[in-house]
Amino acid sequence: MDITSFHAAQKYAASRPATEPAPGPGGAFQNLARDFAATLREGEKVAKAAMTGSADPHALVQALAQTELAVETAVTVRDRVVEAYQEILRMPV
Repeated sequence: MDITSFHAAQKYAASRPATEPAPGPGGAFQNLARDFAATLREGEKVAKAAMTGSADPHALVQALAQTELAVETAVTVRDRVVEAYQEILRMPV
């Protein structure tokens, strides 16, 4: 492993906590963000296990489907939030 790939791996590892919500009042949204991050981590774990041959192909397909559903849900929520924000900006004052 050369120094540039090692440095890139370190930077990637340092950026992983960005998927975790910041501590503080957040309630349900904080729990949703934590569940989303856990779903992505589980999908990555199963994919890595499948690459080494220690995971069942059915488990891989199931994990990928769950990850895809989680990402699609997050994108839909993001789009709705952006749409609502733009609607608020268009309101006359």
